[in-house]
Amino acid sequence: MTMFQLEFMQRALIAGLLTGLSAPAIGTYLVQRRLSLMGDGIGHIAITGVALGLLTGSAPVLTAIIVSIAGATAIELVRARGKATGDVALALLFYGGIAGGVLLIGLAGQGAATLNTYLFGSLTTVSQSDLYVVVGLAVAVLVVAIGLGPQLFAVCQDEEFARTTGLRVQLLNLVIAVMAAVTVTVAMRTVGLLLVSALMVVPVATAQQVTRSFRSTFVTACVIGVLACLAGIVTSYNANVAPGATIVVLALAGFVVAATVGTLLRRRAGRARPLADEEPEVGVPAPEPHVVSAGHPHAHNQACGHKKVEHGDHVDYVHDGHLHAAHGDHWDEH
Repeated sequence: MTMFQLEFMQRALIAGLLTGLSAPAIGTYLVQRRLSLMGDGIGHIAITGVALGLLTGSAPVLTAIIVSIAGATAIELVRARGKATGDVALALLFYGGIAGGVLLIGLAGQGAATLNTYLFGSLTTVSQSDLYVVVGLAVAVLVVAIGLGPQLFAVCQDEEFARTTGLRVQLLNLVIAVMAAVTVTVAMRTVGLLLVSALMVVPVATAQQVTRSFRSTFVTACVIGVLACLAGIVTSYNANVAPGATIVVLALAGFVVAATVGTLLRRRAGRARPLADEEPEVGVPAPEPHVVSAGHPHAHNQACGHKKVEHGDHVDYVHDGHLHAAHGDHWDEH
């Protein structure tokens, strides 16, 4: 319990808590839009922002925010205007971001050890000023993700439908891109820039294994993200390993467990409810009950002119919209 008395651990746990909430929150919309790798691309370009901060002597977190937002906005505009497909635009972000970051780090005279703290996360590097920035950005992401939830979901589900309802699709897409960029910088200290995308995607994929609605997926993913971050930070401190890698490994382990449990539950539900016992669909009238007629004024036969339907051991005749089945010495009216 002595680790919780250390100030840097307290700051790391608070940052991890907020990261675990904000990353899956915005990641839910990215997964819905099939842009799961967007966080990875923004993480690469954030390296350029960090290097720029080290080169100019300013706060790397703030420069990473500015560069990440600019890159995310550019990639969304390129994708929306059809100049390049989504995967090509992300590839441009990958290559340009990592190349610019390495180049600027070299010009700043910084070694690989400094860059590694941003690439893979570091518990001891979360300063008090960094924590203030993380808190403010995480709260902003959560407010937008929850407050604009219906509008963002509509855009992610079907852009054309959202546009016909009067929503400003382009603006909402930019909001998602900017919030993803902000989330990357929030998770930079705990998870690292190279692994932040995993925290935005894996908890969402895990939640989808055991949930059926978008809202329940959103809440479950946030819970999983918080548990993975807090457990990963504590484990990394005790094992003296990188916190980002530990958090991602625990999140992936949770996905394996959820996928197994979800498969078993679906199989069990399918066996427990046979087709014969299924309830009728909504809007479809239930079939009329079977009525046995004691007598019948008309003897149906092959020459009566009514439509005949043969069923092996008996013959059915259609008369006045009703189906009459001949079963030996009596008639059944359906």
